[in-house]
Amino acid sequence: MTTMAVLSRGRALAFLAVMGPGLITGFAGNDAGGVTTYTSVGAHYGFSMLWLLLLSTIGLIVIQEMCARMGAVTGKGLSDLIRESFGVRWTMVAMVALLIANGSNVVAEFAGIAASLQLLNVPRSISAPIVALILWSVVVFFDYRTVERTLLILVLAYVAYPISAFIVQPDWGAVARGFVIPHIPTEQAALVAALALVGTTITPYMQFYLQASIVDKGIDLDAYGLARIDVISGAVLTGVNAFFMIVVAGAVLFPPGVVVSTAEDAAKALGPLAGPNATLLFGIGLFGASMLAAAVMPLSTAYAVTEAFGWESGISKRFREAPIFMGLFTFLIAGGAALVAFTNLPLIPLIVLSQDVNGLLLPVVLFFVLRLANDRVLMGHHANGPLARTLGIGVAALASVLSLALVAVSLLP
Repeated sequence: MTTMAVLSRGRALAFLAVMGPGLITGFAGNDAGGVTTYTSVGAHYGFSMLWLLLLSTIGLIVIQEMCARMGAVTGKGLSDLIRESFGVRWTMVAMVALLIANGSNVVAEFAGIAASLQLLNVPRSISAPIVALILWSVVVFFDYRTVERTLLILVLAYVAYPISAFIVQPDWGAVARGFVIPHIPTEQAALVAALALVGTTITPYMQFYLQASIVDKGIDLDAYGLARIDVISGAVLTGVNAFFMIVVAGAVLFPPGVVVSTAEDAAKALGPLAGPNATLLFGIGLFGASMLAAAVMPLSTAYAVTEAFGWESGISKRFREAPIFMGLFTFLIAGGAALVAFTNLPLIPLIVLSQDVNGLLLPVVLFFVLRLANDRVLMGHHANGPLARTLGIGVAALASVLSLALVAVSLLP
């Protein structure tokens, strides 16, 4: 074996050792709300908003890289840095907002799980508790490495979307034009769809989870070069999967011949139009997306709150070693599953509401991320340079304006 081959093999093994946080965080962003949003955009507007998805994905890459870099440089989570840099009062504001947003999001993920399994005639009173028990057991009884591998397995469910796209055989020329020709229809509903597309691509909880998992896995500056590849790959693949969701819905369901408000609607409609395999694959994708996010979101919340107040945290710790971390994770999992399983709350409005709450929290989180990543006292020569600072401000301004506008438009008659 040549020296070059040995070096390449060693680098590949080193990458596998740090791989995980970026991929898991990125794919978890395509949760039940994301699948619903992208499907609805494709069904109602075809490929015309693909260019906007491209811009959103670039923005996600910029923000995710900043958070991962902060974790590797400081060895601390985002909420820990917020407390140290901005004080307890601002930390309380951020944590209360995060609890409200993530609480609604956890319910939305279990709504997505229930909706996907209802395609197989499994009632939500059965599906939600069983999935909750499985997720809770994996996190509470196993270490970080086992949990990470389990979450990476769930990522494989996203293969359903590109396979579905090739089953339906879209007009790839029209798809390419949607990428390069900026266009948004002028009606108000199209504006809401455009705002939702951007708002669901960059979600607040992803930043907390990514930075915390970088720290929990022990990734430092020496390993960050390879971890950065993982982070950027996760963000790119997230955009790629969102692309295939829009393409499938745009190819089969546009112009709308059926009412499509949800991913479940789309999955059912794909059956008679593209065959039962398309329905099954789309349902599998929705289930995997919701299940992955249903694990990541409570973990993100538990990490953020315990770090913010200096309590013990970490997946590898026992319940008695990190009681608040594990207790908060348990409360969110049990509460989200119970609300979906044992109440008559409408599933899809819950998912849509969670996106609006994300929109309110996003500007606050991006403000903290940019201030911290630009701080040379905190980050040293690893602080944002002129290009990263400019891109970050642009992303934050665009995402914040669009997310707040989405919330405002949603509240208006």
